[in-house]
Amino acid sequence: MLISKLPNVGTTIFTTMSQLAAETGALNLSQGFPDFDGPDALREAVARHVMEGHNQYAPMTGLPALREQVALKVSSLYGLQVSAEAEVTITPGATQAIFCAIHAVIRPGDEVIVFDPCYDSYEPAVELAGGVCVHQALSLPDFAIDWQMLADAITPRTRMIVLNTPHNPSGALIEMADLDRLAVLIRDRDIYLLSDEVYEHLVFDGREHASVLRHDELYQRAFVISSFGKTYHVTGWKTGYVVAPAALSSELRKVHQYVSFTSVTPLQWALADFMAAHPEHLAELPAFYQAKRDLFCDLLANSRFRFTRAAGTYFQLTDYSAIRPDLDDVAMAKWLTREHGVASIPISVFYQTPPAESRLVRFCFAKREETLRQAAERLCAI
Repeated sequence: MLISKLPNVGTTIFTTMSQLAAETGALNLSQGFPDFDGPDALREAVARHVMEGHNQYAPMTGLPALREQVALKVSSLYGLQVSAEAEVTITPGATQAIFCAIHAVIRPGDEVIVFDPCYDSYEPAVELAGGVCVHQALSLPDFAIDWQMLADAITPRTRMIVLNTPHNPSGALIEMADLDRLAVLIRDRDIYLLSDEVYEHLVFDGREHASVLRHDELYQRAFVISSFGKTYHVTGWKTGYVVAPAALSSELRKVHQYVSFTSVTPLQWALADFMAAHPEHLAELPAFYQAKRDLFCDLLANSRFRFTRAAGTYFQLTDYSAIRPDLDDVAMAKWLTREHGVASIPISVFYQTPPAESRLVRFCFAKREETLRQAAERLCAI
């Protein structure tokens, strides 16, 4: 008899809601992907490299030219000099990077602290490594770390803490003061960090991304993960990277080489070319997505949804208590999709134990203006 290694895992809510949107013809503001394409020059570069014959295996750690561009970016934005050879690893997507980082250091019985609501890939990766996730709920309504709760949760078995900033699904940001506080808390402990920073360039209102790459002490024990797919509007390319000290990178690569070995070669060539030729893309991203956030929120201002504008990511949480308080968020998301033609994601799925009173759904605003206007018109009519 087959005994599942992940008995509590089914089809993800992202697949469920995107499928429901397709079945009903709803506008899909659920799953986090743009409905517009990446830069022309980037897509043209892929075609060029395919035709030029860059179609065989890239090095296991990633194309040298792309790793060098990542190292230059880290130096330029965060003031940290990293070795492209020893500290940067290209992976087929950030989710695979998360999996490999966890498996590089987590052994049976180890505990990994995650902050709820959290991205749904963390816990299955920990479980498959034989570890145990310890869930700590972020404080509402600002989704902040409760430092006393975190201190109380740390035990001799704690081997990793997972950070996510900008935070999915809330859009909340960690500050440098938070990183300083974390450093003090774990300074004399054998604890690693996994810092999920895939939305690192989507920070709004003039605020600064508090990357672990800015924090010399924490970086020495950290895997910092980001996503080319999120940054360049090409989520289907499933290409990401990990920056970690040489010793940690070495252990991560031992796992990575037997999970996928390498990432798609012509995509790596194209990204390296585009990063070198268009450094302005990164500087323009915050304003690009803030304009979409502001458009969507301005259009919803006269609706019955309540919200605080997201500080980062391309997701906006909305409270629907004034509309259907009788529905839990999963039922509400399905009702909105079926009855009003707009798909969203319920927040409870990101929790081990969701707050009973929570009435929040998440909308993705990485969409064309036309899509956002149509969605807002339908939501305002409720």
